[in-house]
Amino acid sequence: MEQLTPKEIVAELDKYIVGQDKAKKAVAVALRNRYRRSKLPEDLRQEITPKNILMQGPTGVGKTEIARRLAKLVRAPFVKVEATKYTEVGYVGRDVESMIRDLVETAVHIVKEEKFEQVKNQANDIANKKICDIMYAKSKLVKSEEPENYKEVLLQEIKDGKYDEEIIEMELVEAPKSIEIMGASPDANLTEMFSGFLPKRKKMRKLKVKTARKNIVQEESNKLIDMDTVNEEGILRAEQEGIIFIDEIDKIAIANGKGNGPDVSREGVQRDILPFVEGCTVSTKYGTIRTDFILFIAAGAFHIAKVEDLIPELQGRFPIRVELNNLTKDDFLKILTQPKNAITKQHTELLKVDNINLKFENDALEEIARIAELENESNENIGARRLYTILEALLEEISFEASGNHPMTDVVITKEFVMRVLAPTIKQYDLSKYII
Repeated sequence: MEQLTPKEIVAELDKYIVGQDKAKKAVAVALRNRYRRSKLPEDLRQEITPKNILMQGPTGVGKTEIARRLAKLVRAPFVKVEATKYTEVGYVGRDVESMIRDLVETAVHIVKEEKFEQVKNQANDIANKKICDIMYAKSKLVKSEEPENYKEVLLQEIKDGKYDEEIIEMELVEAPKSIEIMGASPDANLTEMFSGFLPKRKKMRKLKVKTARKNIVQEESNKLIDMDTVNEEGILRAEQEGIIFIDEIDKIAIANGKGNGPDVSREGVQRDILPFVEGCTVSTKYGTIRTDFILFIAAGAFHIAKVEDLIPELQGRFPIRVELNNLTKDDFLKILTQPKNAITKQHTELLKVDNINLKFENDALEEIARIAELENESNENIGARRLYTILEALLEEISFEASGNHPMTDVVITKEFVMRVLAPTIKQYDLSKYII
């Protein structure tokens, strides 16, 4: 994180997300402020809390993608939740606390992966030696005599992958069966709680050497790392670096003033979310976590309800407001060509597997972008997701016919091809201008 300035963070986001500069700047500054805060004296650090962000804009314009890419960029614990999944206490629904528990779970998983990477070579050496012992013992049963250095040679060949497809028989620890108790919290992992008391069962299995190596590496890695340290670091990582993205927050806003029935539940959800955004302590199976320094990013289309329809206390906890723009034809054209993971590049690589070299002419891409803009205007505005629908329809026949049983074949997508395949859609828009 300390190597990335706000401008560099925006530059990284630009590789995957078109436009929405205001939103990118807001999250880049919020992320950099975390690093700045970490360099302050402890007493001052405790006084500075993150400035939570509220994104307003239609679906498919990049709200979720900005938050997700931001978390990947710095490998921060990230959880996306839909506000509509939660209901007020007393109603049927998920407990709001579960989003904090999910964040801790993600953080612990990240730390565990990092620790595994540190002991990977050591665990791999142990695994190769165990496999060597099994294969050497088997060879002694078949042959009475072996060359003096046979075991060393065998070990090197195992390391080189020469025997990866060979079948060996070895004893493995069975995964514990899931334990469920009626009335217990769904977030409580009872299997882990009782694993220390239950004896570990082992079973003889026949499997390939490369599969056996993976199993042994996993088993030995668990022995080499201290899970108490992993849990502590996971809690700390979630507290100081965690990002929670609350989507569809407009769905729990109360439009047209206060009312009865569902409106009561919506307001209740807001009041249940509020303590976690303000800062409180939550108990998890890994220990207690403070939510004061978690960065919350909320998002919603706000077509019917307005931001002002959220309860004032919750509004005040999201001081940074960013409005994302509707996507235009030019935006769609950039989305089709510029991002590293552009959808046209994805389809091109997929069809190469079946010996189809797919190429898009510029005027074809412009026509696709034009149709996407018109369809979003005439129907439900689903943003960039519209391009997925259009390209699937456009390439359906090519994808169906491709088999790979032929030499590499060039297939060029022209404007005429786009207009012919998508003729029903184009005709619909041509007629719509005559309807009053």
